[in-house]
Amino acid sequence: MQFIKFISFEIINFLSIFVPLLLGVAFMTLIERKVMGLMQKRRGPNVVGFAGLLQPIADGVKLLFKEPVIPHKADKVLFLIAPIMTFALSIMSWGIIPLTSSSILTNLDTGILFLLGISSLSVYGIILSGWASNSKYAFFGALRSAAQMISYEVSLSLALLPVVLVTNSLNLGEIVQAQVQTIWFLIPLFPSAIIFFISCLAETNRAPFDLPEAEGELVAGFNVEYSAMSFALFFLAEYANILLMSVIFVLLFMGGWGFPFLDVENISVQLILFMLKFAGVLYTFVWVRASFPRFRFDQLLYLGWKTFLPLTMGYFLYVFFCVIGCHVAILL
Repeated sequence: MQFIKFISFEIINFLSIFVPLLLGVAFMTLIERKVMGLMQKRRGPNVVGFAGLLQPIADGVKLLFKEPVIPHKADKVLFLIAPIMTFALSIMSWGIIPLTSSSILTNLDTGILFLLGISSLSVYGIILSGWASNSKYAFFGALRSAAQMISYEVSLSLALLPVVLVTNSLNLGEIVQAQVQTIWFLIPLFPSAIIFFISCLAETNRAPFDLPEAEGELVAGFNVEYSAMSFALFFLAEYANILLMSVIFVLLFMGGWGFPFLDVENISVQLILFMLKFAGVLYTFVWVRASFPRFRFDQLLYLGWKTFLPLTMGYFLYVFFCVIGCHVAILL
């Protein structure tokens, strides 16, 4: 009986993350297409449902009923595992995300390390998908995407370290509380915030860093051989990662559910504050995609390894010595 209760509790916890995440991903695609339509003087989706609100449902139903096609010489086991692995990894991180002071499934003291570990594993799903497809275009796209993700993973991790130094904590809830008691880290740690945001764009393969597909290829990169729900899983994982990176940016640099010097105890008000900040970061993702041209691949890697890496290392050392100096001044 205890085992059944435990399994039921875990299933409910999983559905409490999975269902809102699927709805968020679905309507994120609608909002993105609507906002880009307004920016480019187009209508966007406006046929299916009132003002196009049912367009994500129609897209999901279409992908659900399409025939799955597996290439003849593909490694069928890895071909099917790769999208499932990518999607599963995109969901795992949501279990430690605090949307309010009380809504968190697992309060990890090493939350940031867990997030970085899970995000680094997503490279394997992309490499497997390109290799198992037995297609040169898919494999080249997977290699480009993996090289991009690895190069910006380093800068993204280093951009987080100043926040850890200032708060002396890896716990996301404690980082938010530190900003409630002082000020949003977006202001004193602005260079880290900017580099972190740009690295998030590259980490999620978003424009202007959407380079799984090369300039001279008319294919979709690592997922070119996928169709139906296998393709949908890659699509869901990409948008789930966009939502996750936006949430992490809000938690680390914009005070999460809190406001500086204002102790908000009402859970509903905390959730509203969080969602307003979250919507602003998501809008910035869409705005960047609609405004900036795509980088060349050599420019992309140059920016990651020769610009962001030395900048983040230098800024980390600067913050480190500032923190050490403050501690020495307090002791004296």
